[in-house]
Amino acid sequence: MRVLLDTHTFLWWVEGSSRLSSRARELIRDSENEVYLSAVTAWEIAIKAKVGKLEAVADPERYVPEQMALDNFLELPITVRHALHVYALPLYHRDPFDRLLVVQSQLEDLPIVTCDQRIARYDVEVIW
Repeated sequence: MRVLLDTHTFLWWVEGSSRLSSRARELIRDSENEVYLSAVTAWEIAIKAKVGKLEAVADPERYVPEQMALDNFLELPITVRHALHVYALPLYHRDPFDRLLVVQSQLEDLPIVTCDQRIARYDVEVIW
């Protein structure tokens, strides 16, 4: 199975947080699955770390790639096609990071692992 992690899912996985659902934990742990981390997640982490909203992430330029390597997560780049498809989305969610993750989920045919109910309103497969 191929899946895309939402930002909170990635952070909760790395932290070993109990907020992560057992289904999400099983999917991420299963080495048969391809787990993708979007460049938009790295961007969101970098911004939030810089403004002090993610104090646990002191150096995102090191933190994110190291965690991805440890867990064998695959990188999902942002393309112009992704960026432009945001225009077609209804405004259920106004967060630009989440809107781009929705588009990537749609265009790359990747279920998204998230507990965000606003994302579930879109035409995407949500796993939690």
